[in-house]
Amino acid sequence: MNTFFIIFIGLPALEIFLMIKIGGEIGALNTIALIFLTAIIGIYYARIQGIQTLRSGILNLYQNKAPIYEIMSGASIAIAALLLIVPGFFTDAIGFLLLIPFTRNIIFKITMKNKKKFEEPSKETKTIDGEIVDKNKDEL
Repeated sequence: MNTFFIIFIGLPALEIFLMIKIGGEIGALNTIALIFLTAIIGIYYARIQGIQTLRSGILNLYQNKAPIYEIMSGASIAIAALLLIVPGFFTDAIGFLLLIPFTRNIIFKITMKNKKKFEEPSKETKTIDGEIVDKNKDEL
């Protein structure tokens, strides 16, 4: 519930706050132009990154390798494009971070490191393996 609240209430509030602050500094028309400019540049860059990721994935398939990194990159590029379409400066910043391959690799490493923590089995389990032996056999 807290994550839901932050995303759907807190994020738009943060975006509105940033638009008001930036609009007060550079003007309303410049702020609107900047929002459109970041969206156009971001979508163009996402298209280029998406094509490169697709080419790399096809190359891995030809080499009989699993294109796991390319699948993750493609998903992050799609999320980045969505964030860049949404008007706002905070979402644009996150979108651009997802588009840059260097920062995308850092995000992947952090995500994989946290994933391994959750996947490790607990060593405190007190399960005893056993077998049930039925003394009463069926007789025919």
